[in-house]
Amino acid sequence: MGYPVVREYVEHENGGKGVEYRKQFAAMFTGATRREFDLLLVWSLDRFSREGMAATVGHLQRLASHGVAFRSFSEEHLSTENELVRNILLAILSSLAKLEREKISQRTKAGRERARASGKQLGRPKFSDGDRAKLRTALDTGDSWHAVSIAARIPYSTVKKHARALGYKPRQRIATPEAAASDLQG
Repeated sequence: MGYPVVREYVEHENGGKGVEYRKQFAAMFTGATRREFDLLLVWSLDRFSREGMAATVGHLQRLASHGVAFRSFSEEHLSTENELVRNILLAILSSLAKLEREKISQRTKAGRERARASGKQLGRPKFSDGDRAKLRTALDTGDSWHAVSIAARIPYSTVKKHARALGYKPRQRIATPEAAASDLQG
């Protein structure tokens, strides 16, 4: 195409979320406001937004108000100079993108329900009574929570959470004269 690339905005958030949740999307609009670029090239419209027709057209009008043109690499028909044709196509495609987002959400929810119905445990496994007993035994040694975490092979954050719930206090460091002298020497 022969355009110099000024910056890439790579978004990992869902295109159905608004600008407030999409940091790179917001940064792109900031760059457009500052006139850092005059053309936004996206792979496809659904990579740009899945918020539906009104929101997508609003985003495109906002870009246009800053003098930034919009091009879709894989949908050249959106890059037409005929504004009426472009707006009609944008309306249809943005509505389809929103519909796709809703279908993905429904499939995800159905998959979770199917897994629950088949008896699968979703999420992190619960901290069992056996794990709690193992942790209590390890904590009773008087070792630091970090040492207990390593010895018991339980994540430190889990040791910390359950140790506090069981009434254990973190081990305090005792400053020795040797340690204080080495701290001063740096």
